[in-house]
Amino acid sequence: MVKNSARLSQNTLTSSRRGDYADIFFENTDISSMVLQDGKVSQAQQVCLHGAGIRAVKGTETAYAYTMDLSEEGLKKAAKAVGIAPSPLPLWGSASFSLPLQHSGFVALPQRGSREGAETFRQFLLKAEAKAYALDPSIIKVKAYVAQRMQQVQYAGSDGTAFHDLRPRTALSVSIVMERGGQMQMGYASRMMQMGADFFTEAVIDEVVGEAVRRTDFLFTATQIEGGEMPVVMAAGSSGILLHEAIGHAFEADFIRTGDSIFTGRMGQEICHPSITIVDDGTLPNDAGMLRFDDEGIPGQRTVLVEKGRLNSFLYDRISARHFGVKPTGNGRRESFRCPPLPRMRSTYMLPGEAKEDDIIRSVRRGIYAESFTNGQVQIGAGDFTFFMKTGWLIENGKLTRPLRDLNIIGNGPEALRHISMVGDTLRIDHSASMCGKEGQKVAVSQGLPTVLIDKLTVG
Repeated sequence: MVKNSARLSQNTLTSSRRGDYADIFFENTDISSMVLQDGKVSQAQQVCLHGAGIRAVKGTETAYAYTMDLSEEGLKKAAKAVGIAPSPLPLWGSASFSLPLQHSGFVALPQRGSREGAETFRQFLLKAEAKAYALDPSIIKVKAYVAQRMQQVQYAGSDGTAFHDLRPRTALSVSIVMERGGQMQMGYASRMMQMGADFFTEAVIDEVVGEAVRRTDFLFTATQIEGGEMPVVMAAGSSGILLHEAIGHAFEADFIRTGDSIFTGRMGQEICHPSITIVDDGTLPNDAGMLRFDDEGIPGQRTVLVEKGRLNSFLYDRISARHFGVKPTGNGRRESFRCPPLPRMRSTYMLPGEAKEDDIIRSVRRGIYAESFTNGQVQIGAGDFTFFMKTGWLIENGKLTRPLRDLNIIGNGPEALRHISMVGDTLRIDHSASMCGKEGQKVAVSQGLPTVLIDKLTVG
């Protein structure tokens, strides 16, 4: 629930330093987590974050300070550090900023769920463990983890923007170890949603545990193959990591502004097949990347990055939007009050096409079907990427023949886009517990993909 105008103190700080913009971001966050192993709680933790970040912006330059001292004196010190108070630093001019000096105290907001108690966590994890052992007698170990973040934020900017929001987020992960004939394999699955108490359901347990067990079972028969350049069919869902790592980061407008992205200067150009449309979406209900307002007070929205093969938009924060003379897209995000906002993805996915998955697979004489991934890396400037495929299949003469595991998929983001020749008709958003890192900050994201055929990638 969001209030467009937060109850803020009338006591303000005014700057004599000229700049474009200033803002203040208050945060009050409780993070609770628990690990269950061998039927017992092996770890439980609660962390409280409470503080404010104050920013002043001139052009593309940012002065930023944060404090956990929310007294009048503490906020004045932080404001002085960025020049929103008299200081010995060189003055920028005569224009002024006006920001609230004190937060109002976080008002009671309608919630989808408050922070859960330790016993709720324990019972939830015990159910997940019991479910796993019941599904397969070869399971010898189960490790279950639950974490919940209840974040309240309050924001005000020098342009009059203000909002107050509650952002619950809960995640469950389950690791499985199986042993058969002296061989052991481990699999993993997770889910993360912007939900509170309503996350704790049997359906979530069934989904996560079932996926972890299936992935682990798969590994006993999976093998590797000799590498080389070949067609790769990316399965719907977690293959969306291709968009996030290989392409999405290169659309973040700070990399465009500095010329570090391979897509710099290509706005409006055709960069892939006309059947491809890619969006970054902050409006998906309960999604980990959902934002009613971003961390700069911009309303959540859906941004079309590529429309019918043409580059349509980048992901703008306030600084980059001002630089390019466009409107922000609601992608200004920060890990906490300790960090200034940066252009970041939310939920990045490709819209479905018209091809049936069976037809896509039948079109491949020899290649691989990539099903699940564990991580990836990309060089923003060059667009080169590497992904680690955990599970997949060999395709021979249009059929899935051999289960595969532990392969690297190597390519170039723009080249991979250009070599997508078929797009499936079913989109799946992957709601695994995905955290995206950038400049030392981590934020929650999701990604998605319909089944697609990339005509050539290097498998190693």
